[in-house]
Amino acid sequence: MNNSPIWHPFTQHAITPEAIHVDRASGAYIFAHKNGQTEEEQIIDAISSWWVITHGHCHPHITQTVQEQAAKLDQVIFAGFTHDQAEKLAARMAALTAKSFGQPYDHAFFSDSGSTSVEVALKMAIGYWTQTGHPRSKIIALEDGYHGDTFGAMSVGGRNQYNTLYKPFLFEVEHLPVPEEGHEAKTLERLKTYLKKNKDDVAAFIFEPLLMGAGGMKIYSPQALKAMSDLCRAHDVLLIADEVMTGFGRTGTMFACEQADIMPDIMCLSKGMTGGFLPMGLTLCTHDIFEAYYHEDRAKMFFHSTSFTGNALSCAAANASLDIWESEPVFERIEHITKSHSTAAKELAQHNNIANIRHKGTMLALDIVMDDEKGTDYLSTLQPRLYGLALERNVLLRPLGNTLYMLPPYCVTDEDLQEIYATVKNVAAQVAASD
Repeated sequence: MNNSPIWHPFTQHAITPEAIHVDRASGAYIFAHKNGQTEEEQIIDAISSWWVITHGHCHPHITQTVQEQAAKLDQVIFAGFTHDQAEKLAARMAALTAKSFGQPYDHAFFSDSGSTSVEVALKMAIGYWTQTGHPRSKIIALEDGYHGDTFGAMSVGGRNQYNTLYKPFLFEVEHLPVPEEGHEAKTLERLKTYLKKNKDDVAAFIFEPLLMGAGGMKIYSPQALKAMSDLCRAHDVLLIADEVMTGFGRTGTMFACEQADIMPDIMCLSKGMTGGFLPMGLTLCTHDIFEAYYHEDRAKMFFHSTSFTGNALSCAAANASLDIWESEPVFERIEHITKSHSTAAKELAQHNNIANIRHKGTMLALDIVMDDEKGTDYLSTLQPRLYGLALERNVLLRPLGNTLYMLPPYCVTDEDLQEIYATVKNVAAQVAASD
């Protein structure tokens, strides 16, 4: 029974235990009171609190920078006004993307979440074609994709349990099968056929590059992404990369698109943008996109905003996070986690009820095999069991159906990684024993 007035996300309160009360967090740890106990327990945050924490909870440099900014400027309307932290961040992102892609994104549009960054991108792309006198209406995406829970983001996401209630209200999108290993040809053929049939009416292709998160931590190759990109480029279709989860090192490079040697027209960022410290969405675009809206006619401006667009505290946190990338050995930490996951994957493969192990950068995922008709569904009866068993060992894992994944902050220690792997083995063994 839920005794709190709070309505939690992705939570069925009728059958879910009381929320765990968190007092504080530091590094890779959450300190909380479980089950109403008075004694504080240390929990390893093995999923970076929904993939947002990069350098660790409450990193001292980010904390201090935000505190200093809070004493100077908290929030100001961003229409007609600007401030140092936003200007600095936009310039640094241009420099960072120039380093990653060989040329910068010339323009940055601020919002407040990954979902809003996607909404901005879709509106930019669709509007671009109308603004330039060549209206296009169709969008291509990947099956099992997840881009957020606002209506545009739901529309381009996979049609599944996340949006079943709202299907009648979602706009039409061509969803391609995920080009996982062995299925690339099928995806490319579908894309080729669709582009040929609708050659002058496809506005954009939106995708999670290389690693698809909420759809089940599915992985596809840089070569497949490059091939899809090339087909779209040949038909002048705009590319929108949803790097909300994959950006800022999660797949081993600063941005996943680097590995496919492509620079999308539009790139969506959030989560690790501020190191996970504060909410922020950022949509980067090329000059051509911006230029389409640049006009003396006020009616041709880009009509979009959120109240906290360009929030000074979030911008300060993002700048502080970029400082850490420049001053600390972040990529060395990423490489260490990647190697550790690779070794663990081989060990985990020895377990009978562990299957479909996949690994990309700092993400390691696997499926727990059980005789459960909803085993691979997000609503699997196995999901709460896996979650609860891991928490009993003070490891936070939030399974996607029967998929357990590990995506820790970059500051995670070897000892913690071994405890995470041991927990996964223990959970798998307990499930097998009761099956």
